[in-house]
Amino acid sequence: MDPSAPDYKPQAAAMPRLPTHEIPLVRADAENLKGYGEIVDHPEAREIEIVPWPVQGRRTLDAGTGNQGGTTEGLFEFLWQGDVLRAHNRAVADDYVLGWSRQPCEASEEEASCARKEVLLWHANYHPDGGQLFFPRTAAPFISPLALPGDDVTPQDFIAFWFDGTKGLYIHPGIWHEAVFPVQDSQVFFDRQSKVHGRVSVDFAEEFGCYLRAPLPPAL
Repeated sequence: MDPSAPDYKPQAAAMPRLPTHEIPLVRADAENLKGYGEIVDHPEAREIEIVPWPVQGRRTLDAGTGNQGGTTEGLFEFLWQGDVLRAHNRAVADDYVLGWSRQPCEASEEEASCARKEVLLWHANYHPDGGQLFFPRTAAPFISPLALPGDDVTPQDFIAFWFDGTKGLYIHPGIWHEAVFPVQDSQVFFDRQSKVHGRVSVDFAEEFGCYLRAPLPPAL
């Protein structure tokens, strides 16, 4: 692994106590998801967008090239371990710590030490090379914090979209996200995304001195 790559599995005890920025929560529908993505009825209902490679100047890509990486797919597993939300994306063979249900320096991975009403998010990313599909294997509520494209993204740009779990979420290339967050103890999703899997990150703790706080209601 490249030693300069971000640590996507930070130790809770090593994370600082920081202010939180609560992001607005809305029930996802076709209208408010415009620009971010789409609600999908079935995993095969939406083709994954693949973005051609950028060019350096006036010369254009030869037709039929630069978008041949295709897609990869697999299960994306999410598990609350005590106060810590972990995830394993088998489509790209990677795993992460996504957030905590309380200040990470107080979080326990052995047991839930507080009522799980929210998730504190330290990080988000986008994929410049393609879109991504999340489709729940079981119908249970989940949320997904999203922001529109732009490298000058701030905590104020994020909205948390709430889903009842009967349908899936497709996000366009370039959309800031951090996968999805189950309300219940665990949830498994079918994931399909671009195979190249480029990733551009924002670290809220380091860049803005805060955690994003997203509500986790069982109903909305």
